[in-house]
Amino acid sequence: MYKILGKALAVGVLSTLASLMISFAFVPMMGGEVAGAGLVMTIVCPIAISIPASLVHFYLAEKVRSANAALAQAKDELADAYARLQYQAQRDALTGVFTRATFMAALDERSRAGAHGGLLFLDVDHFKSVNDRFGHAAGDEALIRIGALLSRLVAEDDLVGRLGGEEFAVFLHAASPERMLDRSQAIREAVEAIDLRTASGVRIALGISIGAFHCAPRFDPAEALAASDRNLYRAKSMGRNMVVA
Repeated sequence: MYKILGKALAVGVLSTLASLMISFAFVPMMGGEVAGAGLVMTIVCPIAISIPASLVHFYLAEKVRSANAALAQAKDELADAYARLQYQAQRDALTGVFTRATFMAALDERSRAGAHGGLLFLDVDHFKSVNDRFGHAAGDEALIRIGALLSRLVAEDDLVGRLGGEEFAVFLHAASPERMLDRSQAIREAVEAIDLRTASGVRIALGISIGAFHCAPRFDPAEALAASDRNLYRAKSMGRNMVVA
């Protein structure tokens, strides 16, 4: 408020000086004299008019500026909230990787863009027994650890998603068949090495079976996932904790 008052007083002073300059410049030219009541009016009128008008003007201008600033802040906060909601909608609440729908949509985009690479279908071995023996909290922790591990092991252009339950999927963007197998084995070994323990210190052994399928450019996402699922079934039937491509 002091800033507004200062501006209004400055306008009043400038208005008064301008009034005096005009009066002393033009009144004598018309045969008059700036003195007495005329001089008083020359000073009082600009002050009486400019200061109240300036107060109203600057006050309203400040209100508009504050409203615009608040509106801009609200817009930024809304954009941030929308971005957070969009991120949360795309991510599995437990593991932080893509949901099944988001993963499949991203896989479809890669296919339409002509990408190729390795598609991995992963299933945690004997996961039901982990829940039965050690509790669902231990099972959740196992999934969290595996989701975090997959996110660390893949490249920036790769995709990781949780398809449901203890099933995950990974798309290794532009990976050759050889690299697909190498990364699959690295993932399997990393899961096997997870040091997950109960509160009493008992280690919970984890294993993962992986069905891998190499996708050519313009691949069909559903067919590719079905093919990797068939290879996963083979890995399960052949003894689990292995990679089949």
